[in-house]
Amino acid sequence: MDRTELAELLRQARGRIRPSDVGLPAGSRRQVPGLRREEVAQLAGVSVDYVVRLEQCRGPRPSTAVLAALARALRLNDEDRDLLFQFAGSVPPQAGRIAMLVRPSVLRLLDRMVDLPTLVMSAKGDVLAWNPMAAALLGDFTEWPHAQRNIIWQQFLGTGPRRVAPTPAETQAAAVLSVSSLRSARARYPDDPDLLRLISELCSRSQRFEQLWNARPSEPWRSATKSVDHPELGHLVLECDTLLVPDSDQTVIVYSAAPGTAAASALDLLRITGTQQFTSG
Repeated sequence: MDRTELAELLRQARGRIRPSDVGLPAGSRRQVPGLRREEVAQLAGVSVDYVVRLEQCRGPRPSTAVLAALARALRLNDEDRDLLFQFAGSVPPQAGRIAMLVRPSVLRLLDRMVDLPTLVMSAKGDVLAWNPMAAALLGDFTEWPHAQRNIIWQQFLGTGPRRVAPTPAETQAAAVLSVSSLRSARARYPDDPDLLRLISELCSRSQRFEQLWNARPSEPWRSATKSVDHPELGHLVLECDTLLVPDSDQTVIVYSAAPGTAAASALDLLRITGTQQFTSG
């Protein structure tokens, strides 16, 4: 681990990003260009003290999950991402492994999706990036530990409160689609250790998942409706469309509602009031 080079890379990358690039307000009291350490910590889902220690060459060796989160927060290109991993003493993402870093161009697209809740998921269901509307609708994903920031893990093993409130029919259909997507991912990435670890944990801890896994479902992923119980807006039924990013084998999930419906009005209200806590300084 080269602490000096790692710290310099983090400082320079932080200084290159304008708050508006990541959907944050610039504010009137900002004295230096770029992001504050607090903002990097918020975007990466780590503590401010952790970022401070890394930039002061005294932090612990970051895990690959934390490195991936920092690379996403700082909008690093592939070359700088690889340097980040190497300076931290880790092997950069390799061919044959599931891509866990979202391309800057996709993050810019996410920034422009200000009207609709949108998130980016990996080939095995990890929530990699999201916009303020998604956080306002579904909750703050940074509250999930990195190892549990996975839709399928939460579906079968999560115990905390969830805003997604599917009907029994939706629950069964979603479970079959989730297991099918993991089976497809294993066929494409047979040597990905994190994918194999996820499947093993789900099989050992969830009898329902194990039964579905052994049934070998092969349902293709498709767009559907999602039921959400929002603490302020009540019960919403939204259309959920999936857009594929082919080069990275990632999906962009977009929630919407038909114009003129109660759900569309609720999303309009959410855009005005519900995202303030996720975008204010």
